[in-house]
Amino acid sequence: MTEYKNTIGSDISYTGIGLHSGEISTIRFKPAGPEEGIVFIRVDLPSRPEIPADIDHVVDISRGTTIGLGGATVGTIEHVLSAIKGHNIDNIRIEIDGPEAPVADGSPLVFFNLLKQAGKVPQDSERIYFEIEDPISFSAPEDNVDIVIVPSNELKITFMIDYKHPYLGTQYTWFPNLDVYEKEFAGARTFCFINEILKLKEMGLIKGGSLENALVIAEPGISEEELKHLQDVFGYHKEVTVSSEGILNSHPLRYYNEFVRHKVCDLLGDIALLGMPIKGHILAARSGHKTNVELVKKLRQMRKKQELQMIYQRSRRKDVVFDIHAIMRIMPHRYPFLLVDKILEFVPGDKIVGMKNVTINEQFFQGHFPGHPIMPGVLIIEGMAQAGGIMLLNQLENPEDYVAYFASIDNVKFRKPVMPGDTLRYELTVISLKRSLAKMHGEAFVNGELVAEGDFLAMINERNL
Repeated sequence: MTEYKNTIGSDISYTGIGLHSGEISTIRFKPAGPEEGIVFIRVDLPSRPEIPADIDHVVDISRGTTIGLGGATVGTIEHVLSAIKGHNIDNIRIEIDGPEAPVADGSPLVFFNLLKQAGKVPQDSERIYFEIEDPISFSAPEDNVDIVIVPSNELKITFMIDYKHPYLGTQYTWFPNLDVYEKEFAGARTFCFINEILKLKEMGLIKGGSLENALVIAEPGISEEELKHLQDVFGYHKEVTVSSEGILNSHPLRYYNEFVRHKVCDLLGDIALLGMPIKGHILAARSGHKTNVELVKKLRQMRKKQELQMIYQRSRRKDVVFDIHAIMRIMPHRYPFLLVDKILEFVPGDKIVGMKNVTINEQFFQGHFPGHPIMPGVLIIEGMAQAGGIMLLNQLENPEDYVAYFASIDNVKFRKPVMPGDTLRYELTVISLKRSLAKMHGEAFVNGELVAEGDFLAMINERNL
């Protein structure tokens, strides 16, 4: 059954304070076209820059998720994105007259209710999912984080936190689908520990933070003197109290495991940065914005690979990114000067791995050391250059209209001869990459042993010039 994308039915706005900046801003949600995605517009800046809310525009994750473009930024957007994701909205324009989204009550609920009031409108554009076909794992040992995504027919999340704190130990929750978002997750508020909030306040940060827009967790046995200090830091006139659950100012929990449910809200907001919905079951242990964003980057690389395969590849082989037919659609070279048989790995803008089977039937063996056949070193370099050219050309919408020329090849070293029957593996890593110019370091291996290497500078020209 075909699913169609959604936008909202009318404009709606909210005004509030930013958690970190302390600035008052108004955020206005507006309908968008069927292919616009989620876009923030800084209407307070002269050029009204539009910043796509996607992983390619994330510029900071130190205090929430911040996106930016050309010096313009919008910070702390995760709760807004979470509410949009909770409504399964694909396209929306978000005007904001400040550098940070309002914090509201510390949960996505305010934004969710606004979007509910604006209504949802289907669009004449098919919704495409990123479907998890094989298990994907991601770990960050330094942060004690593990994430696994396994195939599923819809988005599901299992989340566990373990803070080893008397008031906040291990919590677990299960998010079966978007249908439960409104009642079971949208109201979960952000939280922090008292020592963290005091330190940040004294550093002049979280200028808009208060005990009304976050759950602040106390330490056991906190003294009256410490509570009085906290009262002074926040400028409260009334006494600060601690609930039996360790929450300052006795805010009752909205859910018995509200803390881990808020982590699910954050994760939903961060995966919205992929730019398309996911069909998969995410199992996360102790993940936060940093690792959520790293996960989305990994998924985005996988999606780019799939998109390239759909463009060039006749069949979706899991062991090959591009087969020889796809390579010949991208590259102008032909036998006997096409020296790449397959592309095995491809991370756009970062790395490419190609393969060449060297056989005795190669034309060059007839005259190059005919009694002792050795592949010419310049052709090994040419093979690496061709693999690098495939990566460079794939930045373009119509790569068949261009060619990649190499301007210089430096620091070339030949380590071992390559013989008939060998399989060459080319590995090229980007040093710097612009639309028409790239610098790469290339290495060639046979059976895991380095046989040649060099640095390549390549440029793109139109094929007809």
